Parts: sequence; structure tokens; C-alpha cells
Amino acid sequence: MSSEKAVGKIPVGISSCLIGEEVRFNGGHKLDSYVNRTLGQYFEFHPFCPEVDIGLGVPRKPIRLVRRDDQIRVVDVDEGSTDYTQALIDSAEQQKSWQRDLCAYILKKDSPSCGMERVKVYDGSRPGRDGVGVFAGRLMENFPEMPVEEEGRLGDPVLRENFIQRVYVMYRWKKFRAGGLNVADLVDFHARHKLILMSHCQRTYRELGPLVASARKENIDEVSAEYIRKLMPALKKRATRGSHVNVLQHIQGYLKRDLDADDRAELKESIERYHEGQVPLIVPITLLNHHFRRNPDDYILRSWYMQPYPAEMSLQNRI
Repeated sequence: MSSEKAVGKIPVGISSCLIGEEVRFNGGHKLDSYVNRTLGQYFEFHPFCPEVDIGLGVPRKPIRLVRRDDQIRVVDVDEGSTDYTQALIDSAEQQKSWQRDLCAYILKKDSPSCGMERVKVYDGSRPGRDGVGVFAGRLMENFPEMPVEEEGRLGDPVLRENFIQRVYVMYRWKKFRAGGLNVADLVDFHARHKLILMSHCQRTYRELGPLVASARKENIDEVSAEYIRKLMPALKKRATRGSHVNVLQHIQGYLKRDLDADDRAELKESIERYHEGQVPLIVPITLLNHHFRRNPDDYILRSWYMQPYPAEMSLQNRI
């Protein structure tokens, strides 16, 4: 079966405080054990703190988002007289040269510089949670296809699996691009990711097939750019149990001539139990892998759906 075991560590940007660097306003850090102990086995972290980059000391006065004249600004907490908004935007722009080589970014939640969503915005006495950290916002504008997530949201098994799956897709895409664009490789990349895409978004699945089929030597740059622009947002959509069941049943169809009545009944029951929430996704996946080892199929063997990331990460045990 397909495996990611042989790949090197994947380059991932990260807020410096999450790997234990003491760069926070109070001189502390926010070391995240899951990020460091588990993801650190597979990801090569590239830490960065935009607040330190723009010259704020450690320790320092905290900053926050405020709404002024229908604009979101970053100011110091005490007086609000010093505005750091443009400095943080400039910092994000200055990092583009190394960030474009990353496959993902993990940000510090609730931060006025690095928060991805639901950051407090002060407008009078009661803050609303509708803000985005200024550095994070510009990062996501500069690299809209890049998987970005906050460390707090990685505690949710579904969001965690979704993010890591997207990281590996982006890693494979960058390897594809680095090898030089050609039509055959784009067709192969799509074929190996079709079932993953099917589990996330049927509409995009139907759109990307004809797009890839339209690829020619003379338009491969344009087609590839449109392909990844549509693929990555589609993969960000949560795959439901129902959509996984559709894919599992589709895969099961490749075995219809190879299984006896008992094996077919066992596989059907496994998929139904997953659909009902009685077992995690890994159960029918493992059973399917078992049958395909005995009855190999080239298309399924090359599909990343069956093993989209290292099995040691145990992500399918929780969803």
C-alpha cells in the first residue's frame, strides 16, 4: 500500500512560543506537547514570532485588536496610542521568501498577531470574538492554499486529521512541482488523490476531473494553478461519516469478484458499524487493506486514501 514512511520531515511554520521559545509578552512560552512530541516527529518546524520581529521586547506590554473607524488595528493595551498594525503587515510581507517553501503553518490561538480566527476585538468595553491576528491574516492572504491551523483546534480529532491530511497533500504537491510540471504527473497526482477528494467535496471532485483532462503541454502552468487553487479549499471541508461511507463502498466495489459471501458480509457490516459511529474509520480501512493485500488492484494500491499519512500517527483511530 502507499506509505509516507520514507519521506523526510515536512517543513512547517509555527509560532515560536508553541515550541517553547520564551517570546511572549510576559516572558513565558506556550509549549504544546502534542505539537512537539507527536507532530515534531514528522514536521520540521520553522519558528517565528512577528511581535519580536517588529522590535517588541521580552517581556513587553501586551497588545490587542481594536476597532477604530471601521478598521481593525493593533495597539498597546495601556494607552492604545502606539499602533503596530503596519509593522506586523510589513513583517508578514518580509517573510514570504522562506514561507513559500513551507507546507503548512501552526499559529497561536487568540493572539492579536498570530490568531487565525475568533480573536478578541475591543470596541468599547465589551470585546467581540470576530478578529484575525494581523500577521496571520496577511500570511493566509499571501498563501491561500497553504494549510493553516491553530494549536488549540488541533485538540479536535476531526480538525486534527483534516489539517494533517492537507499538510501531506501539500507536501506531495510541492514535490510534484519541484520535479517540473508535466501532464502525465498531474494526471497521476489527481488519480492518487481522487478518493480523498471524493470524501470531502463531490462538487469539486466532479470539477477537477475535466480540468485535469484539459491539461496540455502548452497550458500545464495555468491548469496546475487552477487545480491546486480548487483542491485545497475543498479538502478543508470536513469529511462526514456519510461521505466516507460512499468512498468505502466505492472501494468495496473493486473487490466484488474476489470476496466470498462471508467476506462481503463482514466488510459490509464493518462499513455499517463505522457509519453508525460504533467503530472508527481505521476499522473498515484495515479490513479493506487486508483484502487488497490478497487481491491487489493497481488503482487502489496507488490511492492515498487508504494511507494518507503515516499510520503511526493513529489519526483514523479517533474519527
